[in-house]
Formats: sequence, structure tokens, C-alpha cells
Amino acid sequence: MKELEINIEEMRQKQPLIHNITNQVVMNFTANGLYAMGAAPVMAHAKEEVADMAQIADAVVLNIGTLTKEQVEAMIIAGKSANEKGVPVVLDPVGVGATKFRTDSARQIIKEVDVSLIRGNAGEIASLADIEVKVRGVEGNAALTPYAIAKEAFGKLNIPLAITGEEDVVIDKHNLYRLRNGNPILAKVTGTGCLLTAIIASFLTVQKNPIKAAVGAISSYNIAAEMAFTKSQLPGGFQVAFLDALYEINEKKIRDGMIVECEDNNGN
Repeated sequence: MKELEINIEEMRQKQPLIHNITNQVVMNFTANGLYAMGAAPVMAHAKEEVADMAQIADAVVLNIGTLTKEQVEAMIIAGKSANEKGVPVVLDPVGVGATKFRTDSARQIIKEVDVSLIRGNAGEIASLADIEVKVRGVEGNAALTPYAIAKEAFGKLNIPLAITGEEDVVIDKHNLYRLRNGNPILAKVTGTGCLLTAIIASFLTVQKNPIKAAVGAISSYNIAAEMAFTKSQLPGGFQVAFLDALYEINEKKIRDGMIVECEDNNGN
């Protein structure tokens, strides 16, 4: 895929500041992962400062993993502030479909904030788009394939989407990409999806096309996971090896290893 711009070296040279309003479970891992990849994290949640922080950040991540009413309010304030400054906003709708509050909150965010891209698993994206699936806790269990969900969900939401899991699908009104790198052990480490959302946001600071940024970020991430798995096949050791691999990954390794298929998205 020589036509794809990976943008990892540009991102590292920029060292973008990523403002994360995220969940309590993943903050440390997200911060360390962003540092390893070459970006800089900030975790500001208070309503009194999120608007100012969003305007000095290079990208904003809204992650509803451990949401409260106050946090949703802060996310909307930050998102609107980012929109005013032209700062990209990425939404991670963790656990959407599990509860009414969670689903309603995510839908309120996309109604009030101009979101650049949504990254979630198949069940989350389907639930957000009101496509019937079963959701247990924060994990989706969709009978439909990620490909089918991507097509239908984009048609309803009209927002660029990155659906990640066993197969990763990225879609906008022009193209649909299927990505086939990665390792199943990612699902055994808490916060890997949340960190991926933040890394997509970091790529968006240098690649303005949301799905091209997502393809580059996801490929980088998944190939780093493959590298890490050669060092450790157990979750604890893998987590450490994965942070090291994010630090070591480069454009040559990505281009040599990425498995990506692209098709026109003519249905939307």
C-alpha cells in the first residue's frame, strides 16, 4: 500500500499533545503508550479547565469507559472548544449498548460535537448506530461481521469509523479498508483499545484525512503487537514488550508488515 501515508515520523517530530478525557482504568497505560509512540498525553477532566486544555491540545480523545454525568458534560465542553479551534476530536464509545445511560451519553456527544472519527469494537459501533446486537459489559458480541456493521453504521452515522477486533475495518464515504495485522493477546490486556484510540488521535494531528490516519495508526499498533508477541506470550510480559515495540516501530517495519485491503465505498 505505497499510496498510504503512514505519517509516524511526522507525528514523532511534531510530538503532539493529546488531551484525553478518558476512563480511570486506562489512564496510566494510555499515557505510557502515547509517550512510547512519540506523542505527549494530558489527562484533564474538570469542567473548569477542559475548554482551555482542548484549545492548546493538538487532538482531543473522548472515552466514556467510566463515565459520569459530570464527565459527559466536560466532554461536550471540551469537544465544542476543540471544534472552535479546528482541533480533531476522536470518540471511543466504550460499552455503548450495555446501559441506556451509556448509549444516550455517546449519542448526545455525537449530536453536540463534530467528531472526526469514532473508534470502537463491532458491538459498540452497532449499538451506537442502533443496529441490533447483543452487548455484555463493555464487550460487544455482534452476530453481524465488522464489515457489514461498518457499512450499515456509516450509512446511519455519516462519521468516519474504525471498528477494531479480530478484523479491523475503517470506513468513510469514499473508501473502506480491511486491516489484518495484530495478535489476539491484545484482548487480554486492559486498555489496548483505549490506547489505540489515543494513538489514532495522534496520527490525526499530521494526517487530516481521518481514515488514512486510522489506517496508519492501526497498522503501526498491530504490527507493534506482533513484534511484542515474539518477546512475550503472556499478558503481563506482553504489556511491557508492547510498550517497547511501540517505541521501536518505524515506517519501514510498518510498510514491510502491513496487510491492508481497500475498496470503494460506493454504497454511501
